[in-house]
Amino acid sequence: MTKPTLDRREILPQLFPSTDGYLFISGLAGPARDAAALTGDSEKLYTMAGTMGAAVCMGLGVALSAPESKVAVITGDGELLMNVGSLATVASLQPENLSIVVVDNGCHGETGGQPGHTALRTDLEKMAEGAGIASTMTITSPDELADGAKFLQDATGPRILVARVLYGPPSDFRRNLDPAACRLRFRNSYLATA
Repeated sequence: MTKPTLDRREILPQLFPSTDGYLFISGLAGPARDAAALTGDSEKLYTMAGTMGAAVCMGLGVALSAPESKVAVITGDGELLMNVGSLATVASLQPENLSIVVVDNGCHGETGGQPGHTALRTDLEKMAEGAGIASTMTITSPDELADGAKFLQDATGPRILVARVLYGPPSDFRRNLDPAACRLRFRNSYLATA
């Protein structure tokens, strides 16, 4: 596998130059901070809390119930591996409005940076292809970000983009940590678009 040269803090603004029309679902910890920095912790972001492995399933449900909205899941490699079977469900249901971006740092960042499976032999893009998702892409360097943004915009959905990034801290963004308030503001935003 190609060694990554991407800084995770720089990828989402380039992959999503405009967040208009999107509903975002983020996984835990680093992806949650990265997505909050991208959106300004807006009402169009639902951040998972205490539910490792559920971001893709939640995003799938939102995509199916709000077919006129673009839905983007921002998750991590460890979290996706906790519920990799969700990719088969995404492939079976084929929501055209769903994009999944995996911020793959190849490690368990929340527990000390121990190497994860994707640092060794596991290839998340191949796993997505094997599940039946037709539109897949992996990027590892800054010069691939424009192609990644075009892929997220133009590829037939559902689509999954694996962004292999350097080990390093997530975006330095203080998001609202009140789960009830965040749930209500996302619900209101969702109902306005669904």
